[in-house]
Amino acid sequence: MTASTATNALTCLIAEDEPLLAETLAAELGSAWPALQVLGVAPNGVAAVEQALALRPTVLFLDIRMPGQSGLDAATALAEDWPDDAGPLPLIVFVTAYDEYALKAFDAAAVDYVLKPVQAPRLAQTVQRLQAQLAQRPSSAPTDDPLQALQRLLAAHAAPATPAPKLRHLQASVGEAIELVPVDALLYLEAADKYVRAVTATQEYWVRVSLRELLPQLDPERFWQVHRSTVVNIDAVARAQRLENGLVKLSLRDRADTVMVSRVHAGRFKAL
Repeated sequence: MTASTATNALTCLIAEDEPLLAETLAAELGSAWPALQVLGVAPNGVAAVEQALALRPTVLFLDIRMPGQSGLDAATALAEDWPDDAGPLPLIVFVTAYDEYALKAFDAAAVDYVLKPVQAPRLAQTVQRLQAQLAQRPSSAPTDDPLQALQRLLAAHAAPATPAPKLRHLQASVGEAIELVPVDALLYLEAADKYVRAVTATQEYWVRVSLRELLPQLDPERFWQVHRSTVVNIDAVARAQRLENGLVKLSLRDRADTVMVSRVHAGRFKAL
């Protein structure tokens, strides 16, 4: 099925790594919302993003815990990669086994969820909410509302339960030596597979650590995540320019590089 076909009907993509649960959800959706066409099942977060970008479903059911990339990471990636001309983002429903306490974050973020195993009465409520949201927006509606919901959800889950000790230096391999790079000297960090590219005013270093591991060890007041693969030292930013496509371009004080802020994280520069 092509993207244009998917956008002309009510369509759905399910991301779930357990085939039986995916089959059950598809069957329950068929009963609760016969007009909704299930386009397929993605077995992991990476495949979910790829298929959603290709098929452009109306609704996306994302399992929170999937191999390789979580549902939350997949939602972030989809929002950042969603084409400007593709219309509104899919309405996202998270499928989760979280307990009631953790689900408060989803309620606060105005993002719907269903618990595993999926129960027909709860799914019927979700369908009603989705139908109400779809009725309130035309096909050409901007993506601001789902983006704002995702921003709130990311903020709710940003802080670890036990804060990690803050780093003062990064250990970067330079030839056969290890160089200690002061964290205060970092302008921005960029993920590249299993490495992080750490950029200072005069040099670049490659650190064998993932950005996900490194981020909790940085001061969140100074180091802002502006893209799923980029963190910037806000003290190093000289200028933030809003672009027509919803992105923000950052100019640095001590280096000619520019850093792009995705739509998901552009709300942090709302006051500018």
